[in-house]
Amino acid sequence: MAKVHFYYSTMNAGKSTSLLQSNHNYEIRGHKTYLFTPRVDAEINDGKIHSRIGLSKSAEIFDEDFDFKKYFLRKSKENIACILLDEAQFLTEIQVRQLCFVCDELNVPVMCYGIRTDFKGNLFSGSAGLLSLADNLIELKTICEHENCSRKATMIARVDQSGNIITAGQQVEIGSDNYKVYCRRHYRELTGLI
Repeated sequence: MAKVHFYYSTMNAGKSTSLLQSNHNYEIRGHKTYLFTPRVDAEINDGKIHSRIGLSKSAEIFDEDFDFKKYFLRKSKENIACILLDEAQFLTEIQVRQLCFVCDELNVPVMCYGIRTDFKGNLFSGSAGLLSLADNLIELKTICEHENCSRKATMIARVDQSGNIITAGQQVEIGSDNYKVYCRRHYRELTGLI
């Protein structure tokens, strides 16, 4: 029985690397996979899923209007081994339901990778949908960036070019240089948002 999996963490925990490794494992055994990345990320990464260790792979691009249910119903005759989706926080809640339909009705596993919350500590819509509907929730861990802290990082803070914490602005600003990851305690102390 196929399942929907949500691999979540802060930034720099190896989500894209894990996705690409999983895809590689399917491919070397001759299995067909579909990889997806959101338009907002694809525009700066040439339509590829990139990991910070240098791995990359071309992917299908989705935006908020993309219909996963219709897309995969048209491909129902294909023997699809797995759907792998990067930056899953950018899914809409409707798209999460569509992916659950594909998993349940077409018996195709769906592996989603993304961050849970934005820089203000609020859930992204895709993450909220996956946290409520995914069969498996798997946390990938990384360490707090605060000096001498070895706790698990669970929060993301936005910073300016000088490294100063930013607590206001649009939910999405693409670029890994604009963010740091912290444990909840240091995030609270640095941002005052929680």
